[in-house]
Amino acid sequence: MNELADWEWSELRFDCYKTDYNVRYSFTPEKGWSAMQLSEDEYLPVPLAAACLHYGSSLFEGLKAFRGVDGKVRIFRLEETVKRLQSSAARLCLPVPTREIIVEACMEVVRRNLRHLPPYGTGAAMYLRPLEIGTSTSFGVKPSEEALFVVFCSPVGPYFKGGIRPIDVAIDRQQDRVAANGTGDVKIGANYAASLLPYRNARTMGYSSVLFLDPKEHRYLDECVAANFYAIKNNTYITPDSTTILPSITNKTLRQVALDLGMRVEERPIPVEELSTFEECGCCGTGAILAPIRKIYDMQTEETYRFGDEVGAQSLKLYNHLLNIQYGLVEDIHGWNTLVE
Repeated sequence: MNELADWEWSELRFDCYKTDYNVRYSFTPEKGWSAMQLSEDEYLPVPLAAACLHYGSSLFEGLKAFRGVDGKVRIFRLEETVKRLQSSAARLCLPVPTREIIVEACMEVVRRNLRHLPPYGTGAAMYLRPLEIGTSTSFGVKPSEEALFVVFCSPVGPYFKGGIRPIDVAIDRQQDRVAANGTGDVKIGANYAASLLPYRNARTMGYSSVLFLDPKEHRYLDECVAANFYAIKNNTYITPDSTTILPSITNKTLRQVALDLGMRVEERPIPVEELSTFEECGCCGTGAILAPIRKIYDMQTEETYRFGDEVGAQSLKLYNHLLNIQYGLVEDIHGWNTLVE
């Protein structure tokens, strides 16, 4: 991991930096979940034949902690993260960590690494990465009965240095992110591995990300490499309704923010042809909150959809309002923040 001195907050990138502590829980069928183990080690003791290394028995989450304008430390959407992590564990037939384990692990990691939590006003935050891996050893393909649950953290700078700005995205109809009835709706490593080749191809062509289509008919918009898709027209926030996309917590939050700001919200299948009717669109996730899209290029049809060189007014309003909730600048009327005492 990278090293970072406390006084270099302005140099902070959206990257992984070394912090002081991480926490770990192990699971065996005989003993269940262990007590919390505090560690300074950056490495995990994983057997060569561990299920996570051979059969994709691994999952992860991402969420952030913020130091607010009032000096208080807040973890954003912790309870929603608990639900999604448990859903992923159940889908992979891994031991499911309890809510208490997940919450206390995240809280303790923040407490133990407070000196690495960026100050208010820097535009930076602390990124938390919970992960669970199957550690049973076998050459047979079967669910892992043993597991390791870990939470570590890193300070991260703003996703967009110098302010939010639109990106360019490419549609790739020849490659799918997930199978039609696969694991697209859970946050596991295999889904991201499948997107790496089309992502690299798009980057080579000068695009920041890939917008995948539904894997069954290739007619509807699905999601980007690591983010959900959204669009805006007629004062309406529109996002795909699909069983093959990850239920983004940021997207769920933005839908509620849109309602709070007087917009309408639609979750529904979005045919590719509808791109030409949108006033604004973008992708959203924990890292960037949202990344407005300047243009979308369809690699196969060679059609280009343009949405303007500047950040759209509605996208900017949604972005700023959500950021203000995270930093304690506006009232958290939905109880999305968990205070770290």
